[in-house]
Amino acid sequence: MTQFWRLPATEIAALVRGKRASATEVAKDALARLDAANPAINAVVDHRPEDTLAEAARVDAMIARGEDAGPMAGVPVTIKVNVDQAGYATTNGLKIQKDHRATEDNPVVANLRKAGAVILGRTNTPAFSLRWFCRNGLHGHTKNPWDPGITPGGSSGGAAAATAAGIGAIGHGTDIGGSVRYPAYACGIHGLRPTLGRIPAWNPSLPDRHIGGQIMAVSGPLARTIADVKLGFEAMSARDVREPWWVGAPMEGPPAPKRAALCMRPEGLATSAPVEAALRDAAKRLENAGWTVEEAPLPPLREPAQLQALLWLAETRRGLNKAIAAEDDPDATFVYTQMESLCPAPDLFGFMDALQKRVGFVREWMEFFERFPVALCPVSAELPFRDQQDVESVEVFRAVMEAQLTQVGLPLMGLPGLTVTTGLVGRTPVGVQLVAGRYREDLLLDAGAAIEAAGTPKTPVEPQVAA
Repeated sequence: MTQFWRLPATEIAALVRGKRASATEVAKDALARLDAANPAINAVVDHRPEDTLAEAARVDAMIARGEDAGPMAGVPVTIKVNVDQAGYATTNGLKIQKDHRATEDNPVVANLRKAGAVILGRTNTPAFSLRWFCRNGLHGHTKNPWDPGITPGGSSGGAAAATAAGIGAIGHGTDIGGSVRYPAYACGIHGLRPTLGRIPAWNPSLPDRHIGGQIMAVSGPLARTIADVKLGFEAMSARDVREPWWVGAPMEGPPAPKRAALCMRPEGLATSAPVEAALRDAAKRLENAGWTVEEAPLPPLREPAQLQALLWLAETRRGLNKAIAAEDDPDATFVYTQMESLCPAPDLFGFMDALQKRVGFVREWMEFFERFPVALCPVSAELPFRDQQDVESVEVFRAVMEAQLTQVGLPLMGLPGLTVTTGLVGRTPVGVQLVAGRYREDLLLDAGAAIEAAGTPKTPVEPQVAA
């Protein structure tokens, strides 16, 4: 019997569309893999096999009628619990939202269905989807399948852990401060943070996001191959009139030189030796594939990171603090307290100044990409952290924040970033980050494919259990 859960999404879709396998067969195999692998990692926290099989049957019926079932026909995917999926609770990892049921799909979920994907289950996130770790009081603790002693990343930690373990071929994630890119890094897979406006996403069941979230938060795919990242990205990007920020830019931009800037220590970031080695290895892979790679400093990231936090925390200071108190999640309370201590509250003019400065930083980065179409830099200054490291102490929290400079700085400009996994240090994954200009995900995917071709950690991985 074929183990479909081991196959990439592109192969599954080809089999189903070519009538060499049914979506129902694939779904049953995916559900069996979920049952086998999920208990060790707690990545999928809500799933209904009957719904999954019904979606698969719908795809099979379309194919039987001779209809086009979509480019992702029969591909099992997971959805993060912070977006609306009709009939399911949009918990965002919160006890206070455990009964908050959506009545219609978020556009990103609707687009995956239109593309023929079959939703396998919903994946875990930390409370309020804040942290690069994945634990909450409602759904529990998600573990990294490579090593339960290291974080699976956050906030899309469940999506990354599930995908790495073969629970679904593509995972949906969200990213306002690294929540796609970092979990992909920690779990030894790839993850794309698209340009702001590329993928429509909106929760009908909840109030509209504050301006910080509107200009920085995106949805994106996590997958085990770059081809699967591309497949998921293109499916998620379909137009939806409910998303005012959506931009119908072409998926392929004009030709650009194969030239990349290598920056191992952006603005003095204390990048560790294993991460620097991974960056040099990735640069060599690009050169072997015909790219020119030159060491060069990146445009500013430190002040953009400060402004990102200022705009993001404005929501907290307008009432979310009440929700934090009501939830009483010790991790979230500690993290928010530390973030607020690092980011004083602005007055109206300070808030307006932050938005004004953003324009200048976007301009500076876009001018940089005229010289270097792609930048190669760390995902994090460190290998994936010890699990729950950020709440050990105030000092450790600040060290974690410093290591994540590129995670927090880039979203302010709405730029796309791609995590590419490249190898292992023992059983700890390591990788690199690629950045390009707005709507140039095609350049990221081309460069990512060149790096991937020289080898990546073998996935799916069998979840490891703590001794």
